[in-house]
Amino acid sequence: MANDIQKTEGQFREVMAECRQLFAKKLHDYGPSWRILRPSSLTDQLFIKAKRIRSLELKKESLVGEGIRPEFVAIVNYGVVGLIQLDRGFVDAPDMTADDALKLYDMFASDALELMLRKNHDYDEAWRSMRVSSYTDFILTKLQRVKEIEDLGGDTLVSEGIDANYMDIINYAVFGVIKLTYGE
Repeated sequence: MANDIQKTEGQFREVMAECRQLFAKKLHDYGPSWRILRPSSLTDQLFIKAKRIRSLELKKESLVGEGIRPEFVAIVNYGVVGLIQLDRGFVDAPDMTADDALKLYDMFASDALELMLRKNHDYDEAWRSMRVSSYTDFILTKLQRVKEIEDLGGDTLVSEGIDANYMDIINYAVFGVIKLTYGE
């Protein structure tokens, strides 16, 4: 079991490095323009990406040319952006450098890895036996929960917060990329 967990950690790190590399390239091209997005707008962007994955899973065809895997990568990156926005709040104009954004990305990516390792320990690699379509459905469910929490103004009785849901969304998306990359 220890070897499986080490394998998962290595694959998780590889996927997160790929996601970070794309994030850095987009920072170069656009800067941290996403700093103006309110958390609810990020939730909607994540929802669009997850709905597209589900649509592609059901239709088995893409007319745009991009497949499911790039959408899971986008979900990882938008999930990290969501965590940054929850932590820092939204602004009217970008207010950080690309280096600052990457430091925050690394911090939240590390938090996602640590959460995955704790949960993976308790669940004994159960995610490896799941279908990729289940990750999509779980992401959509988490997003529905986030929308409800946002509509409640964060005033929940027993539920985890938006940040915990974003972390789970990131981890499910990474699992999707792992399964689509390594075919396991």
